[in-house]
Amino acid sequence: MESRYVGIDLHRRRSVIYTMDADGEKLDCVRIANDPLTLLEVVGKAGPDAEVVIEATYGWYWAVDVLQDTGFRVHLSHPSGNDWGNRRVKNDERDARDLADLLRLGRLAEAWIAPPAVPEVRELVRYRAKLVQLRSGLKAQVHAVMAKEGVLPTMTDMFCQAGQRELDRMALGDVYVIRVESLRDLIEVYDREVAMLERKIHRPLRDDPRYQAIQVLNGVGRTIAAIFVAEIGDVRRFRSAEALCSWAGLAPWHRESDTKVTRLGITKMGSRLVRWAALEAIARYHGGSWLQKDFHRIAERRGKNKARVAVARKLLTLVYYGLRDGEIRCVRADREAA
Repeated sequence: MESRYVGIDLHRRRSVIYTMDADGEKLDCVRIANDPLTLLEVVGKAGPDAEVVIEATYGWYWAVDVLQDTGFRVHLSHPSGNDWGNRRVKNDERDARDLADLLRLGRLAEAWIAPPAVPEVRELVRYRAKLVQLRSGLKAQVHAVMAKEGVLPTMTDMFCQAGQRELDRMALGDVYVIRVESLRDLIEVYDREVAMLERKIHRPLRDDPRYQAIQVLNGVGRTIAAIFVAEIGDVRRFRSAEALCSWAGLAPWHRESDTKVTRLGITKMGSRLVRWAALEAIARYHGGSWLQKDFHRIAERRGKNKARVAVARKLLTLVYYGLRDGEIRCVRADREAA
């Protein structure tokens, strides 16, 4: 049977399924209400050997799972990797057709479809990050109340035991006391939930040699290591450490035309959480003894901000080898020499 290509423009409630043959000729185009059985019925008309492409858009997980479980070869289109250009006409059928056509021509920019175990840990890691972000907002509100009352904090962390005692003694107006007490109660709830998630994240990873290997890096503890393992997944899908850094958005912009080459700041396109984890890992110790010299050398010449980014990229390079090999040989050799 000749090759068939199916492009699915997936939405929250309805989707458009476009099927074409190896010559790019239209075979079918159907709009369906999102339902697993209906999806399988329509895609199944293309035959069991059809290749299916779905864009990595809101809520794509269920559709990919259903199609893969049935045996279809599914491709996940990278939203920003495929440049649609400025089209005069944009509609769901055109989008589904273009997805199928890019797959047929071998020009589809694909995103990685992780095996089942990876998304489960990744979901917990991302949920923890979201809770920490919300908790930080609550803490910022406490500082905002203190600013309104003209109270200056005496310590950096107002939510440690000493800071909590200071908040207890703080003289505030009645309405501000109510607000601060409410915020502190909410922060306590978030602390409990974050601690629970950290235990659940650590449990399936504790025996993973990759998870253990990258924790030898200064600044990479259990939480940062879990982010790297869950978000990166199978590191061998990247051809090199440079490719991993580019995927994390830590590579510089590169624009080239004829003899003109322009290189700007980092792209910040890719995994925001991995990029944050790399920068957070070097924030205090600047990569430890192994990378600290590079930080000071670059900071003297280019400034601290550029030094942070450069050292974060070097740290992510070491993470690549730790995840690939189960050890970081240069760090091990440095410790043995010491």
